[in-house]
Amino acid sequence: MNQEKTFKIVLGNNNVFEYLGFEAEAAINLKVRADLMLDLRSYIQKRGWTQKEAAEFLGETQPRISNLMKGEISRFSVDKLINLLGKAGMEVKVEVISKVA
Repeated sequence: MNQEKTFKIVLGNNNVFEYLGFEAEAAINLKVRADLMLDLRSYIQKRGWTQKEAAEFLGETQPRISNLMKGEISRFSVDKLINLLGKAGMEVKVEVISKVA
């Protein structure tokens, strides 16, 4: 018996955390942290640093950089990530866009 599967494609927004069931406020916070973590991780990777080298440069411990590289989002606050990006010489800009027209 051949059963056809039907898939429904839904155009979503830019925040996967909403689709994972997080409340709106938590989803926004998680998205911001994830974006900041990806930028910092990319910075480290582009320099070819080991976790130890990144830790020394950023004034952190190697296990903490390991948490970052693994994407352990719950271990980092927005403030902490902004501070680390600042140490890396990166500027963080915040843009607020109203969803209500």
